[in-house]
Amino acid sequence: MPNQFKKHYSPDEARALLPNIKGWLRHLSRLRSEIDTHEQRLIGLMAPGSDLGGTLVNAWVRRIVEMQEVLMEFFERQIQLKDIDRGLIDFPSFLGGKEVFLCWELGEDDVEFWHELDTGYAGRERL
Repeated sequence: MPNQFKKHYSPDEARALLPNIKGWLRHLSRLRSEIDTHEQRLIGLMAPGSDLGGTLVNAWVRRIVEMQEVLMEFFERQIQLKDIDRGLIDFPSFLGGKEVFLCWELGEDDVEFWHELDTGYAGRERL
């Protein structure tokens, strides 16, 4: 069976990326909050006859583009962002010659868990 991923991470490689990942997650959280704020303001402008343009829409679009740029950091590295709110991350890896995910969640000090590709968080086991 061919590998599902082209890039695979050792536990040390995944650990080395944690400072960047934490920064990207903080940035995503901030952007999401700003997008939500802009959307709440935009709802008020959706009334018939209202002008739905200008700086508010531009700021909203800029935040969405910025969010896409941060998400590309994960995508380009084939790192799976499973849940933005929880900061749940899966790194493709090999364990015992088998393709698996190394699993990390925001708040954990280290990459200490793994799971099968098809079991998800519920199937986590300690490395």
